Amino acid sequence: MKAMILAAGRGERMRPLTDHMPKPLLEVRGKPLLVWHMQKLSACGIKEIIINIAHLGYKIPELLGDGSLWDVHITYSDEQQEGALESGGGIIKALPLLGDETFLVVNGDVFCDYDFESDFDLGDDLAHLILVPNPNHNPHGDFGIINSRLLADAEEKYTFSGIGYYSHKLFEGLSIEKQALAPILRKAIAKDKIGGTLWEKIWHDIGTPERLREINLQM
Repeated sequence: MKAMILAAGRGERMRPLTDHMPKPLLEVRGKPLLVWHMQKLSACGIKEIIINIAHLGYKIPELLGDGSLWDVHITYSDEQQEGALESGGGIIKALPLLGDETFLVVNGDVFCDYDFESDFDLGDDLAHLILVPNPNHNPHGDFGIINSRLLADAEEKYTFSGIGYYSHKLFEGLSIEKQALAPILRKAIAKDKIGGTLWEKIWHDIGTPERLREINLQM
């Protein structure tokens, strides 16, 4: 299985820290977020990693190189000319690098102890998302889940963690352009083609300087 780490965003809410540093290179507990991800991916046997880059994107390969220091191989999907394509557009542009098998996508700005699965079987589904209990900054959640099936509308919703397993078929016929992932997911959910798992352990969305400071104070 290959994995993609989404790392192209501008990180507006994280300013001024992201004025001079891509958000996924900010350090949590003394280590860049991207390095945490690569170490976990490598440990579970996922060695081929695609990282998309845009805002200050050149700094990411400058630091990470080809990934050999972490026993992985990194390929970069460069969005610096287009500007960040958002999650949906970034994945679509990287599809030729991801191949035809199930692939994993991880947001570059989350910190968690979720155990990636290198042999995840989607079956007939187009995706399988990892949900988490709602943090304070997203109290209403994103999706419901019943019997491991995702619902767009439900009385109780949970937050999408930014971690998911995907089939390339989810993105068939979509053009490379700036577009969000959520509308693509909702169309597939309406056809009952997306499963989900609720992860109730460590997960943090490092979206603001305050959240970054909080997690580093927990050391």
